[in-house]
Amino acid sequence: MSNPLRIALVAGEASGDLLGAHLIAALKAKLPGAIFYGIGGPRMEGQGMTCWWPMGELSVMGYWDALKNYRRIAGIRRQLKKRLKSERPDIFIGIDAPDFNLGLEASMKAAGVPTVHYVSPSIWAWRGGRIHSIGRAVNRVLALFPLEPPLYQKEGIPVTYVGHPLADSIPLTTDRLAVCEKLGLPKTVPMFALLPGSRRGELETMADTFIQTARLIRERYQPQAQFVVPLATRETRLQFEAAMYRQQAADIPFRLLFGHAQDAVGAAHVALIASGTASLEAALIKRPMVITYKIAKFSYWLMKRMAYLPYVGLPNVLCGRFVVPEILQDAATPENLAEALNQLYVDKENSAAIEAAFTDLHLQLRQNTAEKAAQAVLECLR
Repeated sequence: MSNPLRIALVAGEASGDLLGAHLIAALKAKLPGAIFYGIGGPRMEGQGMTCWWPMGELSVMGYWDALKNYRRIAGIRRQLKKRLKSERPDIFIGIDAPDFNLGLEASMKAAGVPTVHYVSPSIWAWRGGRIHSIGRAVNRVLALFPLEPPLYQKEGIPVTYVGHPLADSIPLTTDRLAVCEKLGLPKTVPMFALLPGSRRGELETMADTFIQTARLIRERYQPQAQFVVPLATRETRLQFEAAMYRQQAADIPFRLLFGHAQDAVGAAHVALIASGTASLEAALIKRPMVITYKIAKFSYWLMKRMAYLPYVGLPNVLCGRFVVPEILQDAATPENLAEALNQLYVDKENSAAIEAAFTDLHLQLRQNTAEKAAQAVLECLR
C-alpha cells in the first residue's frame, strides 16, 4: 500500500487562504487520502489542512511594517524550512506572499521537491527583475491574470493561466434590491458600502477617514444616504466602533456586518474600498467604486519610485485604464473621497460604462480556477 501524498502549502493573507481552500478541495477530489500541512488560515483548516503556524503571523502591511516584524517572520521561516526538510513533502505550494515564499521554494527545489508558486508576484507593476529569481525557485507559476503568462513565457518559465476563483464564485449579475432585502436594508435610499480593510493596520489608518467621509456625504450631498460596513473579524469591528466613538458618529446610519463583504457591495450603489482583493470583488459585482489607500510615507515613496503603472487598484490594472478613480495617500481626504463617491452615484451613464467594462473583465477571469490549478499541480507531481 503506497503512502499518502504529502502536500505542503503556505499562505499569508486572507486572499491566499481562499485560494488555498479552493485548491485543497479540488486536490482532495483527485488525490483521496492526501495530507496537507504548512501555514494557512481558517478556510484551509476547514478543508482539513494542519496549520503549524496561524496565517496571521505573516500578515504585514508595507515595507515599514515588514521591517518592524522582520526578526519574528524570519524566525518562523527558519523553523518552517527545518521542519519541511525533516518531513519532506511531495510538493510545496507557496500561495502569494512572495517575499516569504520564494526563498522557501528555492530551498525546497534545491532539495528535489517540486515547487509551485500560486499567484504571480506583480512583476507587471514593479520589481520586474524578480522574474529571474522566480524562475530559479519554482517548477511552475499559476497566474491569476491574463496579462501575466506572456511575461513568463518570454523568459522560458513554465506558467499556467488559471483565472481568478472569485470570477467563478460571483455571479455575472447581482440584483441590488434582492441583496438589500436579504440584509434588511432600505431599497430606495442612496446606499454606500465602506470597506476600510480586513487587517488591523488598515483599520488604524483608514477607519476615521471613512467615517468622516460618510458624514460629509450625509451633510453635503445625500442627506438620506446610509452606509453598510463589512468587517472581517471581531478585532476590526471593535476598531471601527472605537473610531465611530472618537468621531462622535452615533448620528450616522452605519450598518456593521460580520464579513459578508460581497453582500455589502451588492446592496450598494457605490463603494469606497481600501485597495486590495476587495476592489476586485466589487468589480466582479459590477459596482462603481473609489479605491483609496494610505500606508507609511516611506513605503509609499518607495513603491511610487519603483512602479511601472499609473494605477494601483486591480480593476484598473486589469482593464488597462482608469475605469474607477483612485485617491491615495495624502490626497485621500474625506472631502476628496466624498466628492468622488457622490459623482459616481449621480452619473448613471458613467455607471453603465463601468458595469460594461467590469462584465468584460469578469468573463476573462472566469476559468474554473480551482480545477485548472489542481491539474497543474498534478502535472508537477508527475
